[in-house]
Amino acid sequence: MASSTSSATYDIGIDLGTANTLVYARGKGVVLNEPSVVAVNASGEVVAVGLEAKRTIGRTPSGITAMRPLKEGVIADFDAAEQMLRALMKKALPGRRFSRPRVVICVPSGITGVERRAVVDSARAAGAREVHLIEEPMAAAIGAGLPVDEPVGCMVVDIGGGTTEVAVVSMGGLVTARSVRVAGDALDAAVTSYVKKKHALDIGERTAEDIKIALGSAIWTPVGVDEDGEPDRRTTYVVRGRDHVAGLPRLQEITEEEIREALAEPVEAIVRAVHHTLDDCPPELSGDIIERGIALTGGGALLRGLDLRLRQEMGVPVRIADDPLDCVVNGTAKCVDEFATLHGLLTGAKEQPRRTVRL
Repeated sequence: MASSTSSATYDIGIDLGTANTLVYARGKGVVLNEPSVVAVNASGEVVAVGLEAKRTIGRTPSGITAMRPLKEGVIADFDAAEQMLRALMKKALPGRRFSRPRVVICVPSGITGVERRAVVDSARAAGAREVHLIEEPMAAAIGAGLPVDEPVGCMVVDIGGGTTEVAVVSMGGLVTARSVRVAGDALDAAVTSYVKKKHALDIGERTAEDIKIALGSAIWTPVGVDEDGEPDRRTTYVVRGRDHVAGLPRLQEITEEEIREALAEPVEAIVRAVHHTLDDCPPELSGDIIERGIALTGGGALLRGLDLRLRQEMGVPVRIADDPLDCVVNGTAKCVDEFATLHGLLTGAKEQPRRTVRL
């Protein structure tokens, strides 16, 4: 019994995101928050993982490749994902070389059985003794403090890096859910495409993300002033890139209005996903959502004006959850800490037998 307790002490929860992976260790809190990036050399050996690997994107020599093992919320490269998980689990449990933790991992609600199996097999190969999966919207709802186990309807919209998860939760289950592969990465790609088309300027992933953070918005909002009488936010941004025609470095000033235009299509896709999910919601729960509103989580929740846009189009209250970036990992952490109580929200896959996991 003592060994079981000791082993449980090192159980971990993983928010395996397309853009970032967060790892929670029981009794220690969130111990890692690093980009989901792996740098490998020509022989396939991992030379860097996480933040160190992200710094190499677009700057690697010919013999080293920086890549994202996950695309649109699912594993695209099994070997790279396994090695990334192994490295991150080792970082999360320093000095526990032979420890085989029980792992709870978040997955998008819309992934296939094959994709679920890839997640489970990657975690097992990385050293987990037992793997359990939880759907991201459920984890986000738990992390946002919604009463998921009560007979009332709660709606959560989790906008991550690869997918946007929209769900109505009630009595410990997803009543209706929709997973669309349009999220933070799609917003970045839209910025990259727009800048290339409008200004004939090639920019990289990191630059596109910086522009999105600085100027991105879902709806026009007035610019206020700070205590010194200056605008309280940036409305233009000087971009450094490569001229698509001449092939030479160039600077280009871009406006907030341009980036809002660039983001219009992916933002509209997110709005449609919310609208369709509300359409599918049982009438009995619609009243609860009108009263309780919609909770926004994930990095995409920070896109300026998105809550206002959804409020105007859906006609229900919309709020950004406290600490939206960490809602999913916080919900996962609660499942790790209260496993005996919340295991009904998970789907498990122990070492034996090896069977397909179904959500």
